[in-house]
Amino acid sequence: MKVILLQDVRGSGKKGDIINASDGYARNFLFPKKLAQEATAANLNAIERQKAATVHRFEEDKKQALELKKKFADMKVTVSVRAGEGGKLFGAVTNQEVADALKATYGLEIDRRKILLPDGGIKQTGDAVCEVRLFPEISAALKMQVVAK
Repeated sequence: MKVILLQDVRGSGKKGDIINASDGYARNFLFPKKLAQEATAANLNAIERQKAATVHRFEEDKKQALELKKKFADMKVTVSVRAGEGGKLFGAVTNQEVADALKATYGLEIDRRKILLPDGGIKQTGDAVCEVRLFPEISAALKMQVVAK
């Protein structure tokens, strides 16, 4: 019997796969536990529509990330931190401070885990550049100016 897996099943396949399962395995294990459904024409069409919607959503998100990358070329954020003599910071600039500055300046909510600071961190006042991951394989450079409070 052909079935469509609704969840990953160890030893059988991943979610969305169409597999041949024995009648007993399908009726006694897969169907009662809602791990699979029978591969009828209507169910196959529904799965294809879901896959097409997922691909479309992925493409739209990628397009938005590319547009945002173009905007990042013109952006410059100012981060105010405590500093001592000679522009040396007490600690370092964190990615959370950069995310807060982006939100305050441009209204963009970027997850702090997607902001990558240079190795060793930013420990001096002045200009700096960090990387922001907008989408898998798409990242933008963000110019920052670190100033003392």
